[in-house]
Amino acid sequence: MRAAVPALLAAALLAAAGTTDNGMAREHASGVQVAEGPAPASEWRALEGHWSATGRRDTLPTEHGTDAAVVHLSGAVTLTSGTGLSRGFQGAFVGFFDGRALGVGRAVWTDQRGDRVFAEYKGGPLRPESAVTLAIAGGTGRYAGITGELTLAWQTVVQEDEHVVHVRSTTLKGRYRFVGGPK
Repeated sequence: MRAAVPALLAAALLAAAGTTDNGMAREHASGVQVAEGPAPASEWRALEGHWSATGRRDTLPTEHGTDAAVVHLSGAVTLTSGTGLSRGFQGAFVGFFDGRALGVGRAVWTDQRGDRVFAEYKGGPLRPESAVTLAIAGGTGRYAGITGELTLAWQTVVQEDEHVVHVRSTTLKGRYRFVGGPK
């Protein structure tokens, strides 16, 4: 019995400790939560999830017979994988598309603590079901030093009128790492 007391005490301390500052923990075979060490700063990690958003799309006709557009979307981002990241964010995107070849935009994901992940888009026009790549360009709080990329494709679920749209991702996946130290 005496030999079991230190093991039980150690297990209780590990369970009370919860997780490391990067939010990672694993369950030992005994059912006790055991904190894992942080991943190396240079290690790439995968992320996947979904983004459902509602927003406004304002257009202007161009001389090319296509519309230039300004888009503002916001909604829930839910991650199904991504070690060290929150599972839920409020996501927002603002973009401009010239109706021909140029598309630029910015996205921000804010977690329940108010920490943010920033991303930017530079490329062609965004079209439903066409995948685009956004560069993860930094963050605040526990996401400071984050860098990477994510691929996003979406579909319009509902278009209430010519300005209001509801969209959801059909693909949201990418990779990221923390530069300057593990989180």
